[in-house]
Amino acid sequence: PEPFYRGRAAYVVGTISAGTVALPLAIAVHHTTRGLIIGAVLLEPDDISVLFSYTRSSFVVAVDSAGQMVNYLRRLMPHRKPAELYTAIGFNKHGKTERYRDLRSFIDESGARFEYARGIRGMVMIVFTLPGYDAVFKVIRDRFPYPKQTTRRQVMSKYRMVFRHDRAGRLIDAHEFEHMRFDAERFEADLLAELQQAAGRSVTVTADTVTLHHVYVERKVVPLDIYLRESNPLKGRAAMIDYGRAIKNLAMSDIFPGDMLLKNFGVTRSGRVVFYDYDELTRVTECNFREIPETLDPDREMSADPWFGVGDNDVFPEEFRNFLGIRGELRDVLDQHHAELFGVRFWRRVQDRVRSGEVIEIFPYERSRRLGAGIRRRTRTT
Repeated sequence: PEPFYRGRAAYVVGTISAGTVALPLAIAVHHTTRGLIIGAVLLEPDDISVLFSYTRSSFVVAVDSAGQMVNYLRRLMPHRKPAELYTAIGFNKHGKTERYRDLRSFIDESGARFEYARGIRGMVMIVFTLPGYDAVFKVIRDRFPYPKQTTRRQVMSKYRMVFRHDRAGRLIDAHEFEHMRFDAERFEADLLAELQQAAGRSVTVTADTVTLHHVYVERKVVPLDIYLRESNPLKGRAAMIDYGRAIKNLAMSDIFPGDMLLKNFGVTRSGRVVFYDYDELTRVTECNFREIPETLDPDREMSADPWFGVGDNDVFPEEFRNFLGIRGELRDVLDQHHAELFGVRFWRRVQDRVRSGEVIEIFPYERSRRLGAGIRRRTRTT
């Protein structure tokens, strides 16, 4: 098979056969200042699947037939749906078509009704899902309450940015659909009422039908705040460590989440933490990371309003600890593993590296899978 190219790496993907047993195989070849180096040999099915994750940018691969390539990949990853694999190899329109077919088939066979997705209701999006289906649907509200200061056009531009940007394994890919029509009886009454009242620019509701004139369809994940409440302490600790790692990975790909509250992150089937709320997302290089100026007046420090000027792009990392609302052991875990996120030095250093043109490689496999120390130590693992 042809190599799969992404970033500064190529992946040779195939199988190892022994009698009637066939195991998936992927060899990661990295382009470094020392030449081509084999970074990892991946043999676990989950490791192969992560390469083709919906949280990563698509591969560049030479194919005569996209359908044949997807059939080949499905033999290696039978749990991956065609829509995901088409998108993973750069055939986004094919992926959208397969997603729509899969959705229609599920609706026809299940009889499920659309309902609110789990998690805190969003101020920018109305988010809903189908019980038993692996996707959520996001519709932009007509108006955004205070303190949101974004616009509908800006929200849509953020999604286009994510589509084109290096997602570094931390941003969920979204398919953008127009004029999707469903039977009105397939919607729960409270959801239907809110769509009609709060999203008239995106939704038309009649007695019989609901037409979603503009909607984003994304893979369903468990919101991080819910995951931390429901999981055992060991899994919660691992998720909190990966939460900090996700923020760092995003920063190294020139992405600042903006709103880093736990509710805006989710946990995938493989346990990875990803970001999915894009309305305040911006580039790290466009931010002005500042320290809070000192004052000799204690009353000023206790004031709800800042006693110093704040620009539109100013960010104060030392405020993150309190703003995130993380308490107890989970806060200690974050401090222990990612304390540098709460100071300007980390963010300014990342800015300097990105502005200098350095490509900070974020590997799509765990550090434990790496071979030796051939790849430059300054690159980062997932």
